[in-house]
Amino acid sequence: MAKEQILAVDDEEDILELVRYNLEREGYQITCATNGDDALKSVRKSIPDLILLDLMLPDMDGLEITRLFKADAMTRSIPIIMLTAKGEEADIVTGLELGADDYIAKPFSPRIMTARVKAVLRRKYEEQTDEAEYLKIHNLLIHPGRREVLVDGERVELTFTEFGILYCLARRPGWVFTRYKIVDAVRGDEYPVTDRSVDVQIFGLRKKLGQAGQYIETVRGVGYRFKE
Repeated sequence: MAKEQILAVDDEEDILELVRYNLEREGYQITCATNGDDALKSVRKSIPDLILLDLMLPDMDGLEITRLFKADAMTRSIPIIMLTAKGEEADIVTGLELGADDYIAKPFSPRIMTARVKAVLRRKYEEQTDEAEYLKIHNLLIHPGRREVLVDGERVELTFTEFGILYCLARRPGWVFTRYKIVDAVRGDEYPVTDRSVDVQIFGLRKKLGQAGQYIETVRGVGYRFKE
């Protein structure tokens, strides 16, 4: 059975060749584009299962392409992994806020790239946890209906916001969430928040979870994720 189709967008031919070689070895079907216009045309012709998207392109940047895809009902569900240069923290945050699923900093290891692609595709096809059911991950048992959390069978008392943050992160292990994505998921767009207030909530949550608090990882300059 044919594997998923991946669109790789980068203006550096050596990067495209690296991506193509390693992902084709895994059985994926790879289409390449060297600029934004070609990427848009390629997606209109055939919607891929995932896009590897460089942020720095000659005609339009990757953020604008992400914005276009996420604004279109036909393409907004396509997972996007951004390819970024070091020092582009602000662009990474913006891309994640626009709806990108993950990022890989250049230069990158082919093994890491392949692992990230597999993880994002796996999450794409996994059914979202039904809120009537519990979520079990590591030594945590999270019941969204009861707003109950057990660590090694012992109940942990969390505030409404702490529970919301934990559930937001734990149901998408490995996903990177910016602080404002966390706030949107927990409280909605109208909740006033600062980066500092999210950090304070995370600090309190980790403390209450004890050793299990180590599963909430800080992604420096970006936000947080739950360890896979």
